[in-house]
Amino acid sequence: MTGPRTLPRRIGLFQATTINMSQMVGIGPFVTIPLMVAAFGGPHAVIGFISGAVLALVDGLVWAELGAAMPGAGGTYVYLREAFQYRTGRLMPFLFVWTAILFIPLIMSTGVQGLVQYLTYLWPSMTTAQGDIVGLAVVALVLVLLWRRIDSIGRITVVMWAVMIVSVAAVILASFTHFHPSMAFTWPDHAIDFGRGSFWLGFASGLTIGIYDYLGYNTTAYLGAELKDPGRVLPRSIIYAVLAVMVIYLGMQIGVLGVIDWHDMLDSNNVASQSVASAVLEKTMGKSAANVVTVLILVTAFASVFAGLLGGSRVPFDAARDKVFFKSFARLHPKHEFPMLGLIVMGVITAAGFVLARHVGTSATHPPLAVLISLLTTVMVIVQAFAQIAAVVVLRRRQPRLARPYKMLLYPLPAVVAAIGWAVIYGYADKANPGVHPIEWSLAWTALGIAAFLLWARVEKTWPFGPKQIREEYLDAEPAPAS
Repeated sequence: MTGPRTLPRRIGLFQATTINMSQMVGIGPFVTIPLMVAAFGGPHAVIGFISGAVLALVDGLVWAELGAAMPGAGGTYVYLREAFQYRTGRLMPFLFVWTAILFIPLIMSTGVQGLVQYLTYLWPSMTTAQGDIVGLAVVALVLVLLWRRIDSIGRITVVMWAVMIVSVAAVILASFTHFHPSMAFTWPDHAIDFGRGSFWLGFASGLTIGIYDYLGYNTTAYLGAELKDPGRVLPRSIIYAVLAVMVIYLGMQIGVLGVIDWHDMLDSNNVASQSVASAVLEKTMGKSAANVVTVLILVTAFASVFAGLLGGSRVPFDAARDKVFFKSFARLHPKHEFPMLGLIVMGVITAAGFVLARHVGTSATHPPLAVLISLLTTVMVIVQAFAQIAAVVVLRRRQPRLARPYKMLLYPLPAVVAAIGWAVIYGYADKANPGVHPIEWSLAWTALGIAAFLLWARVEKTWPFGPKQIREEYLDAEPAPAS
């Protein structure tokens, strides 16, 4: 069950903030700086990280209100179940799980692609086929390691966090030992021209990359049942994490741009376009230091895929256990007691997404990582981002008595800004990725999900083939303490 009082509340503000940050900062900042520079066409790419932070912050306030009011395990699944049950029964939570089965593995595919991309620094002669084999081997290894009883990933999380901090700190410190302000702060002519369509296309691409780098700011919303004083801790953990990570990202990007000529990041034959952090370390501290940091980045990428598939495989399991998804996903391994089908399905999609992106995105205009980021963000927008913003409005109207220990500041302005930001990402997705068709893929996946829901609902004899089951789980629950 996803009830609000089933787990002990032991996570305080500091731990909650670090949990969000550890999920936000993985392989992302090491691989997206060249993509951001390419999107904007110069060092003014810092705008992308700032705009991504703004979107993460306002969207985080949506999560904050919903999570503080319904501090249970499940996050989006719970919010959509509560908000949309009145008109569409279990459709929206079903569609969220259906969509999560796709976008969670696509996020993991970016980690695999980032690992292969940085491995080229140590293995420069690696061919595309060899890269495919390495990536598939990484996914297979992760599945083998997860095919067992796992009681806790605390040690892995700590190691991943420590390795990430060392890697980021090394890049930032090294870059500022050889920093040239003229390289970082000399913007091309007409860099900011609101009247040019190319500026807005670059901005939309940069915003997509930026929000990808901040994904994870909402992690504590999925741990609401384990937070101390969730009405205070959850909103602050989101805000503090976004601001802290923004400082880290800006420090890293500005530092890198002060060492590496941004034109080199656009040259597919230059190491800076594939392994920019390694290029910074090599230029400032030598080849040996660059090799060490590259290995740390590879460890970070692997650990993020491991932890992501471990947690992601539980999403359809929880929904199936609550009878809001296909029953087969609720089956556990008879010996090791883990959700087999969720792990297998997400592992296969991770591998398929990795290979597909590498062979669809083979040009400088469409690098594999950019293709994956575009696909996963467009899939997320409809059933998570837009749906949650609507859920805030629906619940304020449908459940006015719901205890809300945190209410969105300046409501509905943050929700409106978040909706505009997600609309920009979604609306420009096809133009920013011609030939990839991310909007069409997202709509097709959603339509397929609706068909799957109708099939499931027919078997389960629920709406629209049976009565709606209205259960306002949190309406009469004991209010969580307010800040």
